[in-house]
Amino acid sequence: MKVTPPRLSPIQLEGLRDDDAPDFRSGDRYDAVRYSRADADGLELSGIVFAECEFSGISFNETQLRGASFRDCLVSEAYAPVLTAARSTFRDVEFSNPRWGSAELYDSGWQSVKIDGGKLDFVNLRGSRLADVLISDCIINELDLGSVTGARVALRNCTIGSLDLSGAKLKDFDLRGTDFRSISGLDSLAGVVIDDYQLGLIAPLLAAHLGVVVA
Repeated sequence: MKVTPPRLSPIQLEGLRDDDAPDFRSGDRYDAVRYSRADADGLELSGIVFAECEFSGISFNETQLRGASFRDCLVSEAYAPVLTAARSTFRDVEFSNPRWGSAELYDSGWQSVKIDGGKLDFVNLRGSRLADVLISDCIINELDLGSVTGARVALRNCTIGSLDLSGAKLKDFDLRGTDFRSISGLDSLAGVVIDDYQLGLIAPLLAAHLGVVVA
């Protein structure tokens, strides 16, 4: 079976200006800026737009990012014990080594997004639209993809505690090489690609779900 991988284009940023003391404001737009160790903790930034920006060590703890938009951005070592970004938009964004605690990202839109490395405690993407998303070498304690619409999504070499796919509509959703302890939403496994080892993990759950007795 041929699986279509995520389609990701490299992000190349040029001509960025440095801003060492940013004054972020809700609803404003920021273009072609480089931020190093910026602190946006606790700010009300709903509807903010970042385009062609680079972040290094940004802290978004308890920042209100509802409806925010990130486009053509590089984000390294983002820190947020509490990340609040429901109904946000991420298009052509690369995250490297993020540290998120509780990440509320429900009803968001992800297009051409890459997460490489990092440790995430709880990620709520319920009801989101995901297309061309790659998450690799990441530790995620709980990943909620309930009612997600996803196409060309791959989780590679990740460790996931619990994975919820309840009500999801998936196509080319590649889980091969990722380790998970539990999975829910067995009715929504159509479109998911797994390896032989993962099949062994899921088989008892499928049997119990279907009422099959293995004796």
